[in-house]
Amino acid sequence: MKGIVLAAGKGTRLYPMTKPVCKPLLPVYDKPLIYYPLAVLMQAGISDILVIVPPGEEAAFTALLGNGHQFGLNIYYTVQTVARGIADALLIAESFARGDQVCLVLGDNIFHALTLERTLKRAAQSNTGATVFGYWVENPSPFGVVEFDETGRAISIEEKPKHPKSNYIIPGLYFYDQQAMEIAHGLKPSARGELEITDVNLEYLRRGQLQVIPLEKGFTWLDAGTADSLLEAAQTIKELQEHTGRYIGCLEELALAEGWIPREQVHEMGRELGKTLYGKYLQCL
Repeated sequence: MKGIVLAAGKGTRLYPMTKPVCKPLLPVYDKPLIYYPLAVLMQAGISDILVIVPPGEEAAFTALLGNGHQFGLNIYYTVQTVARGIADALLIAESFARGDQVCLVLGDNIFHALTLERTLKRAAQSNTGATVFGYWVENPSPFGVVEFDETGRAISIEEKPKHPKSNYIIPGLYFYDQQAMEIAHGLKPSARGELEITDVNLEYLRRGQLQVIPLEKGFTWLDAGTADSLLEAAQTIKELQEHTGRYIGCLEELALAEGWIPREQVHEMGRELGKTLYGKYLQCL
């Protein structure tokens, strides 16, 4: 399975913060925002990753992540020249995927739970159709709402319904089989001129191949797309790390757990960051 991070948004809702730097490179507490979606892919066992970036930003991402080998990853970069919607990422990544299954995660989404790795690997093991996640919220009306039965089979998806059929919304994380690119090729732009990821999910639903995994209480999902949500995300990460004693989105620790890099390499990277609490944490792993 290949991983795709859509990190091409300029973050206009965060202006003037994102005028000199794109949103996924902004800090969320002690790490760049893009560390968190990369961590999701790593916890799913995915090491081949395409990062889709805005025009002119390739050097900044490369300076931060390089080719990913320090994390046991193979990271590649490509540009989304025009913002054409989330589903456009599937078309951009077609040659990278080469007929493999893919996991697409948005570059400003953060997921955390003690059982997250198990949940992600369960989704990654599905060989047919699509798997999305259902996140329970009190007021689902402003979101894409998914209805599903007791087996997890999706029944309906509605965008911003006035009368939602469930309290579960779909966050920015999607697992697709090889049909995804073919489906994306058949999409037509929506009224706002974008290729909608909801339309991809609706086609899988029409084919009877859309599965939903509910993220029950204890899961944290954050969409760091506004100044308030970015601040909330940083505060949440800080509180979770202080409470658990574990660093969330620590790519070095995740790579060590997967057996992709040796412990001494982690300690060496920690020594390079020795003046920071993050570096001291790495040296103790």
